[in-house]
Amino acid sequence: MRRPFMTSPAQLESLEGQQYLVLRPTRAVSDVYRAEQRSALGRMDAPHPHTEHVTLRAFHEPERREELLSLIREWAVAQRPIEVVAEAVDVFPAPWQVVILRLRRTPSLVSAYANLSEALESTDFQRLDERSTEDWTFHLSVIYAKTLAPAAWTELSHKSRRSLSSRPAETISEAELVWYEDGVEHSEVIPFGLRSFR
Repeated sequence: MRRPFMTSPAQLESLEGQQYLVLRPTRAVSDVYRAEQRSALGRMDAPHPHTEHVTLRAFHEPERREELLSLIREWAVAQRPIEVVAEAVDVFPAPWQVVILRLRRTPSLVSAYANLSEALESTDFQRLDERSTEDWTFHLSVIYAKTLAPAAWTELSHKSRRSLSSRPAETISEAELVWYEDGVEHSEVIPFGLRSFR
């Protein structure tokens, strides 16, 4: 059964009208993610995703979601499976203050992001926090610690950051578009390499 990414009313309200294209690890990367999140939450209570996910894009298109879905389905038809490899526990520093599981820039992951950038180039969809392929850090957010005082954040950051010697890896063969509407999280799974007959 699908686990929601966000469940608190405050989180759901803050995401109203937004859409996220994500990859959802389910095996080796998922296992290390959950262990890291348990460890982080053992040190402090903080907002966090309830399901591990790699965000490829964020949008704010509540009125054009079907049009956006159509473009993403077309992108997915030409998309091959994506290899994700966890290489380190890292952080996004202040002002974001997020503990992350950083991913290696595998050729298939970089290619998927770049191909999506190309598909979006001629559109006017409103994208949120978009970065170029070169500037994007592929990651899974572990906890959101934005409300921590500077000294507490420095300590958490120092205790969290480290390289992973095991380099857990898995291959993902579908993406998921998640959207927030009327205080509820919705989603559609989009397999790679298959043309939908919707």
